[in-house]
Amino acid sequence: MQVLEHLKTAVQEGASDLFIVAGGYVSVKSDKRIRNISAERVSPDASETLIRELYELAERPEDLCTKNKKDNFSLSVAGLARFRVNVFHQRGSLAAVVRVIQFGIPDWQEMGIKEQVMSLADTSRGLMLVTGLAGSGKSITEACLIDRINQTRDCHIITIENPIEYLHRNQRSIVSQQEVAIDVEDSVTALQDCLLQAPDVIFLSEMQSPELIRMAISAAETGRLVIGTLYAKDAVSAIDYMIHSFPIDQQDTLRMRLSMSLRAIVSQQLLPGSNGKAIPAFEVMRMNPAIQNLIRSNEIYEIKSEIQNGKRGDMLSMDQSLLDLYGDELIDKDVVLDHAIDQEQMRRKMWVVRA
Repeated sequence: MQVLEHLKTAVQEGASDLFIVAGGYVSVKSDKRIRNISAERVSPDASETLIRELYELAERPEDLCTKNKKDNFSLSVAGLARFRVNVFHQRGSLAAVVRVIQFGIPDWQEMGIKEQVMSLADTSRGLMLVTGLAGSGKSITEACLIDRINQTRDCHIITIENPIEYLHRNQRSIVSQQEVAIDVEDSVTALQDCLLQAPDVIFLSEMQSPELIRMAISAAETGRLVIGTLYAKDAVSAIDYMIHSFPIDQQDTLRMRLSMSLRAIVSQQLLPGSNGKAIPAFEVMRMNPAIQNLIRSNEIYEIKSEIQNGKRGDMLSMDQSLLDLYGDELIDKDVVLDHAIDQEQMRRKMWVVRA
């Protein structure tokens, strides 16, 4: 099976993604660099053959892609890795991007995740969000948080994922993992049903629709911990997105409910490190009375100042995270300034840190 050889190459090279697109070479992406791994360009027929082999490995019906013009699924290769596959059409031919996921839960310290983030696993109820743009490392952080809960608490964890990315073995907790389109019809139905399955912790790998947002808040209000994913660059953007997903006449009620149920938001981005490896930077917002009032009074953008001025053990601003990484010589000056919110203040602080 030719596609299996490409998957092996991707794993051996520590790649994050494998690309199969007609007209180009089969290629892999590692540390944000793309390298061709096939000797020849891929024809439309060859692309379709490789993608059919992916379906064969996953034991998944091929007509799911034919019917919807796209598909999203995962597969495992014994002794190699798990893979998340996104199949789509381009220029009249099949194409795929395959995300490489190593077996086992990543070590949070090796991944550069702060204890300040990991300590959020102690949260017992309410809504907690992990946000960031595509490719920011959210899935790894979420897997590590779920693993911490699994190791330290006696509870039932239900995950609703599209697709499943990391396999969790039962430790102190029981972990039930459901994959959309395979185990459950859709995320909304799965969330409705899982409330009857005695969950203590619910993880949603996507929470973009108003219906899922509403249901996640409702589940959090019942005393469960709900961990959800949003494509938002920071806490302010995440809260603003949720509120403005609803009609104006419902937003006051949603702000009140959100102020009561929300517990924390972790936002992250991946940066090019000084050693060539990607390094995560984090913003951490924990709910407090001041932020509750800002949400209720619709002064969402003031939350940024509350995070920056908050107690260091509770809050972490993105600029402070960048400064910490710079002080530890993990990222370079240009990277800090490219991602800093307040560049002038950052210049002054950087001079002090490495003076």
